[in-house]
Amino acid sequence: MDDSGVVALDDAIEPGRRLSSDERRRQILVAALAVFGARGYEGATTDEVARAAGVSQPYVVRLFGSKENLFLAAIGDALDRLLVAFRAALAEPDDGELTAGKRIGQAYVDLIEVRGLHQTLAHAYLLGSHPVIGPAARRGFAQVWRFFRDEMGLDADEARTFMAEGMLISTMIGLRIVDDYGSDPQITELFRSCFPSELPHVLDVLPRSSDRW
Repeated sequence: MDDSGVVALDDAIEPGRRLSSDERRRQILVAALAVFGARGYEGATTDEVARAAGVSQPYVVRLFGSKENLFLAAIGDALDRLLVAFRAALAEPDDGELTAGKRIGQAYVDLIEVRGLHQTLAHAYLLGSHPVIGPAARRGFAQVWRFFRDEMGLDADEARTFMAEGMLISTMIGLRIVDDYGSDPQITELFRSCFPSELPHVLDVLPRSSDRW
C-alpha cells in the first residue's frame, strides 16, 4: 500500500499497460482484503474498496454486484491463499528441525504480508448468524480443520492446537497490539513467544493503529 492508501497488486504489472478484467478483479480483491480486514463487513463500503484499489465504485459493483458478493469473494480468496500456502509448505521435504508443522506455521505468519487476510477471515467467523456469509464462513473454517486432519494427518488435539495458535495471531493482528511492543512487558513477551524466529520482520509488516487499512 502506498502513501495515498492505494493497495498495490501483489504481482508486478508492466507500467503503462492496460489491465485485463482478471487483473482488475485481482486488484480489487487485494484492496477488499485490506479494507474488510480493517473495517469489518458492516463497517466497510464498496466505495472505500474502490478508492483503495484505485478504481471507481461503479466498476467494483459491475464486477461483483454487491458488497455481500465482494465479501464472499474476499473470503474465498483468503482461504485459497491460506490453503495454497499450507499445501506448498506441506509438500516441502523435512529438513532437520524444519518439520511440516513448523513450515506450515511459518507459512501462516508469512501471510501477514497480505494486508487484511487474517482479519477478513476473523471477521467472517463472527458472522455466523448472517444467512449467506455464515454458511460460507463455516465451510471455510471446516476446510482448514480438514486440512490439518486429513492432509497433514494431525490428531484432533494437534489440529485444535494449530487452529488455536492461528486464532491468537489473528487476534493480535486485529488488536494492532504491535503498538505496545517494547513498552508493555507482557505484550513484548507475547510477541517473542509467538514469533521467536521472525520477530523483526513481523514487527515491520504488522499493521499499526495509525494505518488506514
